[in-house]
Amino acid sequence: MLRRLEREVIKKKIIIIFLVLMCVFFVAWKLNKQDDNLESTVTKKVKREGFISKGLNPGNSSDYDIKLTMDNNGNFRFESTCLIKNLSNDDWEQLIFYFIPNMFTKSVSSELEHPSKVDIQNISIDGKKVNYSLDKDTLSIMLMEKLKPNQEIKVNFSYELTIPEKGIRFTKNNSNFHLAQFYPMLATYRSHKWNKEVYLDRGETYHTTFSNFKLTYDIPKEYTLVSSFDHEVFPSLNKGLLEIQNVKEIFLAILKDPILVEKEEGISIRVFGFEEKKEELYQEIVDEATSALNYFEEIMGPYPFKQLDIVLDGMGMEYPGIVTAHSIYNSGLNNSKQLKTMVVHEIAHQWFYGMISNDPYKNAWLDEGFAEFATGLFMYSKSKQNETYNSIFRIDPKRELPVNLPLDQYDESNMGSYVYGKSARKLWELFKDNGELKEAEKFLKSYYLFYRYKEVDTKEFVRFVKYYFDLKDDTLFEGWLELEK
Repeated sequence: MLRRLEREVIKKKIIIIFLVLMCVFFVAWKLNKQDDNLESTVTKKVKREGFISKGLNPGNSSDYDIKLTMDNNGNFRFESTCLIKNLSNDDWEQLIFYFIPNMFTKSVSSELEHPSKVDIQNISIDGKKVNYSLDKDTLSIMLMEKLKPNQEIKVNFSYELTIPEKGIRFTKNNSNFHLAQFYPMLATYRSHKWNKEVYLDRGETYHTTFSNFKLTYDIPKEYTLVSSFDHEVFPSLNKGLLEIQNVKEIFLAILKDPILVEKEEGISIRVFGFEEKKEELYQEIVDEATSALNYFEEIMGPYPFKQLDIVLDGMGMEYPGIVTAHSIYNSGLNNSKQLKTMVVHEIAHQWFYGMISNDPYKNAWLDEGFAEFATGLFMYSKSKQNETYNSIFRIDPKRELPVNLPLDQYDESNMGSYVYGKSARKLWELFKDNGELKEAEKFLKSYYLFYRYKEVDTKEFVRFVKYYFDLKDDTLFEGWLELEK
């Protein structure tokens, strides 16, 4: 009798083990199937064994550890550390950082009624003070010893600052503080030199590589912190430690009395507004943002965070995990339709800039044009194709310049019409006689799969397109891209 019971127990255990193994097999099969579906659009057009994507080498890697303290008067104190590794083939005698807060000081921007104040108290390496110079937004540090390839160095910064009113991105709006590019940001290094260009008022003139960040913060209790970091609560704690990996930069919004409208469908989408009478609009924006995020995930690939924050304050701008939207270069309020379109455009940047990197000074079209293109696809897919494909984007015949010139080669008045407008229209043309919406979506998914977390330039884009469409020459790019000879 005892043996019979033992056999029954063993038999039940075998059945349970079998069922568990079947469940594991089924889950693995489903995951594999999803990957196959994601990859199938690539292998249909581009065989992985026939094409190898080539991302640009940023020349360095960097990890940031930032300690922020804010007092009740809006004064900020920072202790910031940057751990840097030389990934180039050159010996370095100096380090070059962007320090954009200095652009809004009285000495640089005398027209500001309430400029920023910047006080760098100490810069050291291995506990020893180093010589540095600060010219506009260029922070140069001379090294006591050359930094050889694959060597690391840790730089410590101590500084205090205030936030300007009517700044660009780095600004104070009403009682809200926007901390954009508020820390010394290491430039990229290529072609045997630091890749640092002059600051311009239009476009993004700073370029950094993917980095890891740790932030320790201490802010007054009446404020809440909204940022690039994931898994935040509302209202936030006034003290905390946040960490995030593999992002190009971080952005912090320190907000007073915001109105939160939130929607969660796997990813938490949070809209922060500041006008009580506009809660209905905020709900429309969170619904539109949810639709756009779902669409972009479907046609390209997964959004990399569990949270997306939308701050309806300041100028339209993208940052990892968070966007701002309210006006274009502080030019006044947008109507509700324009505001929703702006939000969708900034969300598209989570892929084009956030995951597929490019130099926004030399190749601004590769993020702005692609974000505008993806926004157009979303709007077109929503319209149920009542509009003809070609009616959405028509090229202005007066725009004769190529779209991939450096920012300083455009007039301020027409830069946007090239890097946003003409580039998106020319991307549309690739599919005008080739499947239109569905083929454009397949192209973006392939592009994403090959270049996520890599940096692309015009040359690499052309190489990919020629392989994707099996082109034998450069005729397709004539008139809108300036190609290397």
